[in-house]
Amino acid sequence: MFDLRAIRDNPEAFRVAWERKKVGLGAAVNDILAHADALRQAVTDKQEAEAARNAKSKLIGQAKASGDDALFEKLRAEVSAAKETIETAGEQEAAAQTLLDDVLMGLPNLPLADVPEGADEDANVQQGNGWGDPKTFAFKPKDHADLGADLKNSIGQPLMDFEAAAAMSGARFVALRGNLAKLERALAAFMLDTQTEKNGYEEVSPPLLVRDNALEGTGQLPKFEEDLFSGIFGLSPVAEFANNERRNEAMFQYVWSVLQSVANVDSEVSEMTVQSAQTRVNLEDYVPREFAGDPIYKSGFEQDALSRLIGFRGIHPRNAEAMWSDHYVGKGTTSLDRARANITERSWLIPTAEVPLTNLVREQILNDDQLPLRMTAHTPCFRSEAGSAGRDTKGMIRLHQFNKVEMVSIVRDETEGLKELERMTRCAEGILEALNLPYRRMLLCTGDMGAGARKTFDLEVWLPSQDTYREISSCSYCGDFQARRMDARWRPPVSEDNPKPKPQFVHTLNGSGLAVGRTLVAVLENYQNEDGSITVPDVLQPYMGGLKVVS
Repeated sequence: MFDLRAIRDNPEAFRVAWERKKVGLGAAVNDILAHADALRQAVTDKQEAEAARNAKSKLIGQAKASGDDALFEKLRAEVSAAKETIETAGEQEAAAQTLLDDVLMGLPNLPLADVPEGADEDANVQQGNGWGDPKTFAFKPKDHADLGADLKNSIGQPLMDFEAAAAMSGARFVALRGNLAKLERALAAFMLDTQTEKNGYEEVSPPLLVRDNALEGTGQLPKFEEDLFSGIFGLSPVAEFANNERRNEAMFQYVWSVLQSVANVDSEVSEMTVQSAQTRVNLEDYVPREFAGDPIYKSGFEQDALSRLIGFRGIHPRNAEAMWSDHYVGKGTTSLDRARANITERSWLIPTAEVPLTNLVREQILNDDQLPLRMTAHTPCFRSEAGSAGRDTKGMIRLHQFNKVEMVSIVRDETEGLKELERMTRCAEGILEALNLPYRRMLLCTGDMGAGARKTFDLEVWLPSQDTYREISSCSYCGDFQARRMDARWRPPVSEDNPKPKPQFVHTLNGSGLAVGRTLVAVLENYQNEDGSITVPDVLQPYMGGLKVVS
């Protein structure tokens, strides 16, 4: 997470850096030092007590053999007291370690000195004059959602269908058909080919489901859980949980899981959103084993749960989760944390391929000749968009599920990392330039940067319908922030000056190369024609079988 010795040696530097990130955050240094001191004292007390116990345990036998009963009893009492001290100090050590870890795991990375200070996107700084001139149209340009809806297949269905997607999955989903689906695939293939054949990235096909420790490693957990799609997806630990807990525990977990499923898709609890979520949460996984074959019990269990869920009607599902947890905590039966702790094999849908790609080096020591390591992947990404209520509700700009080509680099140190950040950003810019899409580069301020980044460049593409630039790529240098959480290291080469080099933490970078859905949006809007057709960019025509116009 962070180097405790460095924080002890220069607490003011950390205090200033975190304060630049967010006003008031610098005070966390005091908590870190207090917990670290408590941890050190507990460890010292335990070690001293263990030494005393060991020394006096040897003397007990001698006192017994010599017949000195008084000394024997005295030593035995002292050993007993030492054992109690060891136990107490051990508990204090565990408590201090937990408090320290909780603080450190929740803190963001330290912004570099050249990152502008600011609270939000208004303080971001444009780099240079941008690339390309926004196209002028002889007609009023439409937005991508209207363009996609007006394009039809041979039986009159829209090639960009939000209604059909919403009927099966809820808001913020889309179904693409025909040549729009093919155009999206063409974009992804073009991006992958460019990043692998031209830019030297190795293509990877990674898992889309990951465990907690993978997301902790890259920094999404524990602080940003609400932004993720989490679930059990029918894995055996849920069944074990349901089989081994009493009805009230099973009911608690089932209702909580349904509320979480609602939160992943909708912004309000209603009878419709609850019933939709119940189709995604397998009831069989929560019914206690002794009632697994009893249809009457299962029906009653489901109806009981439904009545409880409908009681949260009109409430945001995240608030309902908290209320449900507090309800059971008040009864002394369980808590949200305990319920989650009982499920040791939770899985999460990846919010970005950054997570699995970066974790490919977790708990490894790489050789010097393996670096720099560059990887890319085209994957679906899943995000709850918990903090985006009311924003970009129309179209494909902000979806729960979208496709992205991700780039990840593993390098040796900060010097190499900053050079790699420029290289990675240029790799993303090259895609936009090949597509002839006007864009600009922005240096993000401290408050707008992601929690894991030390420095970030955003690329923003021109959207004619909005008469503005919108983010299409974000490239970040993370230093050793992720590596410390993953225990990912590299070993410098042996030299005369360093015959036994010690492993050091690697430095990591990640960036979009590019977000495929948003690139499709930009292509549709910038390449639209007055009749509503879309001219296919030259570089994509080979991927479209020579097709020049989507109409």
